[in-house]
Order: sequence, then structure tokens, then C-alpha cells
Amino acid sequence: MASTPHSRCLAQGSRWRICDSVCRASPSDLPFEEQHAVFSVSAVLAGTFIYRSARGRAVLSAGSLLIGQQSSEFSCSHEYSCGDRCISFTFDESWVEDFVRELPGVRSARISHVRVPPVQSLVGLIADVQALADGFDIQGSEELAMRMAATAMTFSQAGPKLPDATRADERRIAAVLRNLEEEAAYPLSLDRLAGTAGMSTYHFLRVFQRVTGQTPWRFILSRRLALAARHLAEGRGTVLEAAVASGFTDLSEFTRQFRRHIGVTPGVYCRDRRRPSN
Repeated sequence: MASTPHSRCLAQGSRWRICDSVCRASPSDLPFEEQHAVFSVSAVLAGTFIYRSARGRAVLSAGSLLIGQQSSEFSCSHEYSCGDRCISFTFDESWVEDFVRELPGVRSARISHVRVPPVQSLVGLIADVQALADGFDIQGSEELAMRMAATAMTFSQAGPKLPDATRADERRIAAVLRNLEEEAAYPLSLDRLAGTAGMSTYHFLRVFQRVTGQTPWRFILSRRLALAARHLAEGRGTVLEAAVASGFTDLSEFTRQFRRHIGVTPGVYCRDRRRPSN
């Protein structure tokens, strides 16, 4: 039987809505089949799954964005792992039409890609989505919704289309992604990751990028920065403790990477992050 996601609303306006969706499907469950009622952008916070539609097939992993085209039929399956968590931003058709007219470089609301890969430029955005999911900065939810839509539309107009991966490649890289989600903060080598996939190091580099849209090291760095941002937002110790807990061994390098990809220093991020309201 198919397993459908459980969803709860985090915030909404007159023409947009943000929901936290948790799916507990396993490889033994049938694909979840549905239709996108409206345009949507979903940030994958945890898990790995396969998405299929007439626009293509993609492996969605933590740190990536799934773009749903209005009226497009799709299916999701967990052939290689169990469950996922996504924060979904949905928009009324009239909102999308108004937004597209004002977005530089975007010519239409037609979406050519199903996924925005977990590139490092997404780290700050994903950190803010995670903070919203954890109950922080609810008042900034409408602004965050607009940033999500702009990122998805801009990438879909200009982003490169990666060559299709084989099912065998997907299965091998999915095993690596499961390990990375649990062990991103630990020392990891290319040889070890390639060994998990059962590939040579050079072949692994090419296949990993083909499946995920990102190189292994950049993927790991993105996950470590997202993990550090969550530590800081939740007030789990000092900046140094957040850096070490997220897999960084050099505080100056951590600060440099954090500022480069999230836009502020770790200390400022920690200070400015609002606590959840009771």
C-alpha cells in the first residue's frame, strides 16, 4: 500500500501557505501518486526519495529544493531509504503570475526543472527554513516564502540540466546519502564514501554529482553549515562548540565559510535568531 505524508500548517497568508510534511514510507510501500494543485517549492530537511513527473526524475536529498508545477502529476517513492521531511511552500496562481512579472530574468511561470540541487548558495535559505520549522522567526515567513519562490524560478530558467543517472547509480549514491545524513559531522574521506558506493574514487565523483547535482565535498560542507546554523539557532553552546559539533576543526575556517554562505558571522546569526514564542 502507499504511505501518504502527514502535514501540518506552519504559517499562511491570503495567497500562500507553508506546511511541514513528514513521510514515513519505506521501500516496501507503493509510490505515492498525486497532482500538484498549485505551484510549490519544498525544502528537503531530511531523508532521500525519488520524484517522478513528466518533467523528469530526480533524487531528492537533504538540502535540495523540489519544484512542483501546477496541475503536474507526480509520484514519490522511497526505493532506497525510509521516510523524509519537507517544508512545502505553496502559492495561488494569481500570486505566481504577479510575482513572475516582477522577478528579473524570469520570463514565465513554466518550470523546466524538478529540483534545485543542494548547492552551497542554498545553505542560508535552508537554514532559515529549518529555523521556521523549529518555531523561530514565524513573523518572517512571508518573506521566506518569496525567497523560496524566487530561488526556484530563477534556477529553473537558468540552471543546467544534468544527464540522467541509472537506477544502479541512484541506489549506490542513496546509500552514501544515508550515511552522510547521519555522519556529516564526522571525518569523511573520498575513499570511504566511494567504498560505500562500491566505486573507484574518480567514478564516484562523477556519479555523485550526476545523481545529486553537487560534488561530495560541497554537499558535506552544506550539510555541516546547516547543522551548525541549527545548533546556533537553538542556543546549543558557544560558537566554538557549534563548530566542533558540526564537523569543523578550525574555528577561523568555520567562521569564514559560515559568513560566506549564510551572509553573517556565526556570532551575529546566533544573536539575531529569535527564540520560539511560548
